[in-house]
Amino acid sequence: MGLPSKKRTPRSKHDRASHFALKKTTTTKCSTCNAVIKPHVACAKCGNYRGKSVVNVEKRTARLKRSQKATGKTSK
Repeated sequence: MGLPSKKRTPRSKHDRASHFALKKTTTTKCSTCNAVIKPHVACAKCGNYRGKSVVNVEKRTARLKRSQKATGKTSK
């Protein structure tokens, strides 16, 4: 088993791990309802993506309520 030839100083450990920091998530506004969303993702409030309706929000919330009722879990 090899041995380290030089001591790793606290500064060198810091330099090595400098890219481990968390980055801020980027957000954009929905073009229809101006809600804050992640880029390249359909809006959770209105269901639009790039000006077109792609998700039926009412159907999705009804399905979520049914599944929560069946499992006995409630959302906050």
